Amino acid sequence: MSPQRHGFLCIPPAGLLSLTGALDVLLAANELLERRAYEPVLLALDPRGRDVSPWLAVTHALADAPPLDALHVVTDGLPLDREPRLDVVGPALAQVAARGGVLSGIGTGSAWLARAGFLRGHRCTLHWTHVAALAARHPDTVVSANVYEIDRGRLSCAGGSTSVELLIAWLGREHGGALAERLVAHFALERLRAPDERQRVPSAARLGGSPKLVEAVALMEANVAEPLNTDDVARLVGVSRRQLERLFKQHLGTLPSRWYLELRLEHARRLLQQTSQSILQVGLSCGFSSAPHFSNAYRNHFGRTPRDERSARAAAWRDAGRPAAATDEDAR
Repeated sequence: MSPQRHGFLCIPPAGLLSLTGALDVLLAANELLERRAYEPVLLALDPRGRDVSPWLAVTHALADAPPLDALHVVTDGLPLDREPRLDVVGPALAQVAARGGVLSGIGTGSAWLARAGFLRGHRCTLHWTHVAALAARHPDTVVSANVYEIDRGRLSCAGGSTSVELLIAWLGREHGGALAERLVAHFALERLRAPDERQRVPSAARLGGSPKLVEAVALMEANVAEPLNTDDVARLVGVSRRQLERLFKQHLGTLPSRWYLELRLEHARRLLQQTSQSILQVGLSCGFSSAPHFSNAYRNHFGRTPRDERSARAAAWRDAGRPAAATDEDAR
């Protein structure tokens, strides 16, 4: 069987970590599969490859590329309002799509796919700083701030190390969970994040640069097991309760108590997915006074109970050929 040829098109500025991480995943997959299943080729718009790092050897100019089974657009830049390079990028994407191939955007690559018309009716993501702008410009595309998205032959991620996770997750769908788990171990990852996990946004940027709000959130993050009430948080950061509520409403669109609850529930979800603590232990460590209190709050937020979350994790581990760390004790 001929290897799948994956083209990686670098459009300056392009992050080397995004590019080399994705390339390394395909090469590692070949090694673990013990066959040449994938042939990565490095592409550039400049025929001489002068727009790519001198440390990397460009295989082809995009216009001269051989037939591709996948085309990954790797960039940290956005297309211009009148982007002349789309005259070359668009037809190349169309050729791959016509072959039933995979189109991928890494970093801000999904913005280029969207501009070329290949994300209509699909989900995608890109670096969090550009999510709102892309969503406003392309209302026919579902733009998320998740770490990566895989939707019917359209792949996208936020760049950096998430390109590794994106390719591992896609290979897991192609070859089964066992290969994905071996790749996770190969790259010494603690775990493979789920596609619905959100990108980490720096507190100062996420909170609009308000020092008091940043301080309040830091207090909440440091007191998950024994939550503070809103009056205590306001007093400790030196504002009134009303001022604190106004800051949360202005920058986060919710009340402090609600944001604090969601913070604790998100932490609980990570513990359920990543540890073998019992459900009761997880609830108590996230500030819930009893198992029913924890279960009700969890179901209201996520639409399923902690027991359902733990069962889904155990099933995923079984599918991947690994023994689940959870035991019967976890359901208590």
